[in-house]
Amino acid sequence: MGHCNCNHCHNEQKSKVSPYLLPTISFLMLLGGIALQVMEAEFFNQTIRLIWYVLAYLPVGLPVMKEAVESIREKDIFSEFTLMCIATLGAFYIGEYPEGVAVMLFYSIGELFQGNALAKARKNISALLDVRPETATVVRNNEYFRTAPADVTPGEIIEVKAGERVPLDGKLLSGTADFNTAALTGESVPRTISQDEEVLAGMIVTDKVIRLEVTKPYNQSALARILELVQNASERKAPAELFIRKFARIYTPIVTGMAFLIVLLPYLYSLIQPDFLFIFNDWLYRALVFLVISCPCALVISIPLGYFGGIGAASRQGILFKGGNYLDAITKINTVVFDKTGTLTKGIFEVQSLSAADHLSEKELLRIIASVESRSNHPIAKAILSYARQQQTEIDTTIETTELAGYGLKAVIDGKEVLVGNTRLLDSAGISFHSDENKVSSERNFIFSRLNEIPETVVVCAIDRQYAGYILLADTPKEDAATAIKQLKELNINNLEILSGDKQIIVSKLATRLGIPHAYGDLLPEGKVAHLEELKRNPENRIAFVGDGINDAPVLALSDIGIAMGGLGSDAAIETADVVIQTDQPSKVATAIRIGKFTRNIVWQNIALAFGVKLVVLILGAGGVATMWEAVFADVGVALLAILNAVRILRTNNPD
Repeated sequence: MGHCNCNHCHNEQKSKVSPYLLPTISFLMLLGGIALQVMEAEFFNQTIRLIWYVLAYLPVGLPVMKEAVESIREKDIFSEFTLMCIATLGAFYIGEYPEGVAVMLFYSIGELFQGNALAKARKNISALLDVRPETATVVRNNEYFRTAPADVTPGEIIEVKAGERVPLDGKLLSGTADFNTAALTGESVPRTISQDEEVLAGMIVTDKVIRLEVTKPYNQSALARILELVQNASERKAPAELFIRKFARIYTPIVTGMAFLIVLLPYLYSLIQPDFLFIFNDWLYRALVFLVISCPCALVISIPLGYFGGIGAASRQGILFKGGNYLDAITKINTVVFDKTGTLTKGIFEVQSLSAADHLSEKELLRIIASVESRSNHPIAKAILSYARQQQTEIDTTIETTELAGYGLKAVIDGKEVLVGNTRLLDSAGISFHSDENKVSSERNFIFSRLNEIPETVVVCAIDRQYAGYILLADTPKEDAATAIKQLKELNINNLEILSGDKQIIVSKLATRLGIPHAYGDLLPEGKVAHLEELKRNPENRIAFVGDGINDAPVLALSDIGIAMGGLGSDAAIETADVVIQTDQPSKVATAIRIGKFTRNIVWQNIALAFGVKLVVLILGAGGVATMWEAVFADVGVALLAILNAVRILRTNNPD
């Protein structure tokens, strides 16, 4: 059985008639027939009895017979439909009419439960498909046009009203606005986005009308990328799924042959041993029971359902697995390697401290530096400007600046030449101090002599070729970074590392703060690859790399599981990764591992349940102890138990 052969997977029940109608009719007729037999009604003779049960059989039997014919046409002879037909028609042949109807009836009821379970499993994922905006309002020459998002090109202006969903990725043109990001990140807390910051397709504007400048075509937008990832996820099968499907192809013909031998061998033995009484109907009944029990429906349905449920549960948490195989692989991870900036840290610089020379106040130093940096788009410049605004500092944004590549900026303020940049800028300008003359020189010399030991970024300033002060900035850890490391250690993952291009002192300080035992700084992208290759030389290491930048793509591809931060992450990182965390929260790494382990446990519980119960009832059936009723339980009952067990994945928000 190379694919799922259940009714709901084949015909999706397009009829408006309730799917419960036919099983209900069959069930009522079965109850009525059994009642008439118990009452020994005179008119209920053998012929009437046969007609009655045939009529009870047809509502549930005909759909299965149709599927059996179609599967035989597709050269899938040993499908569960074929087994059900052989077993129930055989039951009619030997006069066990109620049991023949009951097998097909309960099988049909099982199919309904399976359909409902699959619908529930798809609910979280299919909800994403409903977030695709069908139209976009484009502003062209001050006129409004409603058009499909796919027809809007980058650079055009679109307008989105409060309560509407953003159709395309774009840059916010004015002011600030609040957005509901639940469809992308799974987070219900609104997010405030400021002017010139990125807004992603799928977000909902919550407070006012906004305008965006489109930055990407629709098929490259965040929403389109997520939908593609989710829709393709079910195509990548986990090892357990692949094993069960291969196993079913071999298992089903073998048990069918064994059912045939249950009849043939006693008959041959009776020819050799005349004292052995061979009753054909008795042995045929045992073979039919054996056939009913042998159906691998519980395995073929519940295992894919388990993985589908795991993918759905993860997507609800803002974690996108690109396939069931990655859901399985993440359970084997014992080493987690993190990028630093944008992964464990916010990727946003913040001013840590400010120090001015004796002849200048700190407020004046901040005004001068912020005015010079006001014309720059560098993250450090933005951090200084943000800090200056918080301090209510007056900033002159009209100053003309000259960029000195690799060093900093030069400007003229109040008739004085101002240099703002790294320490190399002052060196290149030939600004020198004598170390013991005053506080200024000693402070500057302290910075210069210990530059590699300072775990922050240093911005220095000189006015008219005299040192004026410095600002220290640092990238701060994400709020849940320490929690992420703690949760991984609780999962017995203690081999944790940071790989970063930042200075070693900065990386080491962050590692100490978060409790990460190994930290490596000053690495170029090829250095990260070399380090990961070194880790992979140990065959016991199962490595997950967590990153967000375009330079992380090679190591994401090289690791056993690549995990990308999807909210701020680059397109290259997200395309290369196996798992995408839409919330940009490193603590979701532990959540992804827990969901993977919970899913794996459910799947193996279902395998053990199905094999265990079927093996016992198969032996009892072959020995003539188990009847058709036990066979029905072994098939449909076990399938239902396995399905209900799989649905548990969807009901949990934080699996352990």
